[in-house]
Amino acid sequence: MDVYLDNSSTTRAYKDCAELVADVMYNWYGNPSSLHRKGIEAEKIVKKAREQVAETLKVSPGEIFFTSGGTEADNLAIIGAAKASRGRHILSMSIEHPAVLNTLRHLEKRGYTVELLPVNSKGIVDLEKLSSKIRKDTALVSCMYVNNEIGTVEPVEKIGRIIKSVNPSTVFHIDAVQAYGKMPFTAASTGADLISLSSHKIHGPKGVGALYVKNKAKLSPILFGGGQQDNVRPGTENVPGIAGFGLAAQKSYERISEKASEMERLKNRLCDGITSRIENVTVNTPAVGAAPHILNISFGYVKSEVLLHSLEAEGIYVSSGSACSSHKKGPSYVLSAIGTDRNMIDGSIRFSLSEFTTAEEIDYTVRKVQEHVEKIRKLLKR
Repeated sequence: MDVYLDNSSTTRAYKDCAELVADVMYNWYGNPSSLHRKGIEAEKIVKKAREQVAETLKVSPGEIFFTSGGTEADNLAIIGAAKASRGRHILSMSIEHPAVLNTLRHLEKRGYTVELLPVNSKGIVDLEKLSSKIRKDTALVSCMYVNNEIGTVEPVEKIGRIIKSVNPSTVFHIDAVQAYGKMPFTAASTGADLISLSSHKIHGPKGVGALYVKNKAKLSPILFGGGQQDNVRPGTENVPGIAGFGLAAQKSYERISEKASEMERLKNRLCDGITSRIENVTVNTPAVGAAPHILNISFGYVKSEVLLHSLEAEGIYVSSGSACSSHKKGPSYVLSAIGTDRNMIDGSIRFSLSEFTTAEEIDYTVRKVQEHVEKIRKLLKR
């Protein structure tokens, strides 16, 4: 049995999305900036996809700008907002995705003051501290909606209200890559000015994402070219990828609450199965206030990489943390930030579900995790 539980890294594309991408690549290959019929056909495809993504967030299609993925969307939001502002102060969180943290480090080297706010044991930012840190020259606050390693859902609605009450001119950016298509929300419900999205996290193609820009908020481009997408993100559009993203966005939001509830049920089944059968484990994902699809568990006296490959041999695919950080040495900075014991961090596994995950797969995973954890521990005792 193949059990894919690494959906926070990437997802299997919907079959009809894959078919649409191939169809557009082969049959509708015009440049959307061209004035002839082939170009107009391609432009219509991009327009439809923009409408599909906009509909999921309940925003105007003109507020959606396509990018090459979530990383570029984060870069455009952070650097673009910083460049467009007179302020030189930026606030974010210590457990942000590397696409945000490394972009902030880039700005620090260019004279910006960046402050990373700590989080509590559940990964939640201190709202009072956030409020006290916002200054007159705070250009931007950047916050992830769902943490990619432990699944914590940040109180973005409250964060947005605090920011605007203290300094209405401060731009509020949300990295919603792990939230989009997994839990229902709209742009208005978050209070965000900028929202980063990614296609391959919601069963769409890789290499395409989007940035929501509220009412064309002040945003300087970070790429320069032929003026496409109102010069906010120039460059010839990835029409096949955008078409697949639009369809994936539409499909992922169909029955989204129902699908989220089912993922939550299966996640709890997985968590209960593991914690009831295996001793010396730490659940790093909050029991309440977490996304429906992410479960992070640390196994004592087990190296995560050893367990990961043992499960792979059984057809079970999981992660030892964020895929974007999997080749880096050292303990997870996210688990360190929430106070997980150093020895337990070394044995952490992230299980991430999708709408295709089944109860049969979960039960099989529980049995195999128990079997291999016990086997690894016995070998260590020799």
